[in-house]
Order: sequence, then C-alpha cells, then structure tokens
Amino acid sequence: MATLCGHLWRQLGVAVVLACLGLPALGQETMPSSRSEAEQLEMQNSLPLPAFYDAAPVASSKPGALLRHFRFDGYDLLPGVDTTRFLYHSRDGADHDVASSGVILVPSGSAPSGGWPVIAWAHRSSGVARTCAPSAMRDLYDGDLLLQMLKAGFAVVAIDYHGLGTVGPHEYMNTLAEARDVVYAIPAAQQAVPDLGKKWVVDGHSQGGQAAWGVAELEAERHDPGYLGAVSVAGTTYLPWSLAHPESLDSASGVYLAWLGYSIQARFPDFKPERMLSKAAMAHYYLTTEQGCWFTGYAVYKGKKPTEMLRAGWQSDPSVQQFTDETMIGNKPIAGGLLVIASEADKTVPLDGIKDSVNRACAHGQQLFFKTYAGLDHEPLMADSLADQLAWIKDRFAGKAAAGNCPVTRG
Repeated sequence: MATLCGHLWRQLGVAVVLACLGLPALGQETMPSSRSEAEQLEMQNSLPLPAFYDAAPVASSKPGALLRHFRFDGYDLLPGVDTTRFLYHSRDGADHDVASSGVILVPSGSAPSGGWPVIAWAHRSSGVARTCAPSAMRDLYDGDLLLQMLKAGFAVVAIDYHGLGTVGPHEYMNTLAEARDVVYAIPAAQQAVPDLGKKWVVDGHSQGGQAAWGVAELEAERHDPGYLGAVSVAGTTYLPWSLAHPESLDSASGVYLAWLGYSIQARFPDFKPERMLSKAAMAHYYLTTEQGCWFTGYAVYKGKKPTEMLRAGWQSDPSVQQFTDETMIGNKPIAGGLLVIASEADKTVPLDGIKDSVNRACAHGQQLFFKTYAGLDHEPLMADSLADQLAWIKDRFAGKAAAGNCPVTRG
C-alpha cells in the first residue's frame, strides 16, 4: 500500500494519496454525532505517550536547547518521509522554563545546498489535555497539509505547544507562550536534524494563526537572522473582540470557551474557571480539559450557544481582563513579512475580529498583506488558500521583499 501511495503522489498529487491512505481530503473531517463516537475517533487516531515526553528542562540548558530526540516511523505518512520526534527547552507565558515537543518532517531525497528550507507549523486547536498533542496522533492532526508542504520542497518543524504531550498545563491561546514554543523549536530542530537550513518561516492556522502573528511580534525583539516571515490563517488574533461578541461564534465553538477558562487558570493559578463558565459549561469541563480532545469537545458542547457557556459579568473578572490584554495582537512592531488570511464565511473565527487586528496593526505603522476569501468556512479556508501561502513563502526564501496593503484595510 505504501509503495502504491508513493507512486500516486508522484503521478497524481496529494488528493489521490489521501484517499489511498484512508485520510480525509483537505478541509474535510468526519464529524462525530455523539460523545462515544468522538472518543472512538480519537482513540483510533491516538498513539501512546511514552516516557520520552516526561522530561523537564535541565538547569544547564537554555531555551532552544534540544533535550531528547529519536526517529519515529509510526505515523500514517507517505514512504520516504523522515520523521523525528524531539523535545526542547522553551518558556511559558510567565517566562518559566518548560519542555515542549514536536516532530521534524524531512522530504525524501538529498537536502539542497544550504539545507532544507524550513516551515515551522503552528497547528489549529486540538485540545488542552496531554493526549491532544499532534505528535501523538497517527495523522499528525494536520498530516494532509504537511504532505503538501513536503511536496513543495520544505522540511516542516511541527510543534505541539507545551502541555500537549509534555508535562504541565497547555496555555491555550496565550500568544506569547505559543510564539515562544515556535521560535525555540527552530534551534532545537536544527540540532536534531543537521540537514535543516538556517532560514525559516512560520505558518499557522486558527490557534496557530495567532501563534504565527505572535512570532512576527516576538522576532521584532529577537532579531533571528534566519527568520523570514509569518503566515497567519484565520488566526484568533483579537480575543477581546471575540469575547465581546460571543453571539457571533458558531454553535460548535463552546469547547473553545471551556479551554479558554482552563488557559486563564494556567496563566493565573488563583483564577477559578467557574467564575467565567456557566454550570452548563462546567458540566463537561474536566472531560474536555483532562481526557478528551477536539472531537470530544465538539460532541459534548455541540448546539450549546457560546452565550450559554458564560456566566453573567464574566468580563469584569480581573484575570480575564489581564489575560485578554496580554494576548491582544496588533499593538507591537513585527519583523519580516506578514501574510494575514481570513474569510467572510468563517463561522469559527469571524472576519470582523481579524479586521480589527489588521486595522490596529496598520494604525501602528506595521506592514502586512491582508487577503480575504469568499465563501470558505474555517477548515476549507486553510486548505484552499494553501497554494497562495506556499507561493508567498517561496518568495521569502527567494529573497523577494514582502508587499503590504495596509491602506485597503482601513475604514
């Protein structure tokens, strides 16, 4: 089967290969109709979490240091793709030392001169429990997209974010924590796989779109000479707007609010999620934060309006206010080019929230390129815009200057 799939990839492209491997087509997923079906889907796709993930940073290391790595061939990917699991030293949103995990994917064949060009992949929401790490999933959660990046000639450093796989809470939607996990993954991955080049970009979707923009801001302080730019697709870039307009969110978005309560407590340990979340939300809170992942969260909260998930007066909680202030994007300088992608038909991350982030960034004199698509919901947007993303990324590696179009986003 593997040999046949590899032949089809070379001859007919990725879409045929996905069917050959039994993977969903780009932008398509089988949605569970019940909790039991959701748990079954997650179990079928899960891989064991070995002791490899339990390591903590050592006192002698520093952020970006490689802690552990080994080649792992247990993923449902095409033949010839070299995969390496790795653990590295990162920092959380409060600047504490943490361990983070991920997977390095390298295309078949010899590396080009200077090493493989690198895409750091920041994934969409998968959950907050340890078992929700993409590196602990047979399909790497976004394996179909990663295959396209490999086919385009890039190596991919696909991070988990700390607390997914590794010990400790996952700081869901904490911009700085996510950005640090990305930037510190690069030197660690280069230590683990010497064939990786020094030049890299970050590409992220949804939660990862927030992380990617956060990297652009963080790199304005770090000045990494290998960093070339960021692609933010349907990013949760303006949390205050989304929380102020919960009625605009899709009815399947309830689980994101539960995870947000969890993340605020991870940032501020004295915060209690029940100060923000309603009884209806708390009924499945521990299931969706300690055991289940995205499918489970979708199934148990489906149909629950986001407004039903929140307690009256939750916005005035000091921890909620500080968290939203800290995660706001668009006020800081950015480094490298920034491509921001959104869709008017996105029911998960509304276009107006992203527009607010873009307008604020432009008002602060940042240069970015904002591109919108018509008629594409959250998942199809990532898949259908991937060719444009890769073309933009290739231009950065070719040394072309990144264009901006800020004037058209104002008003």
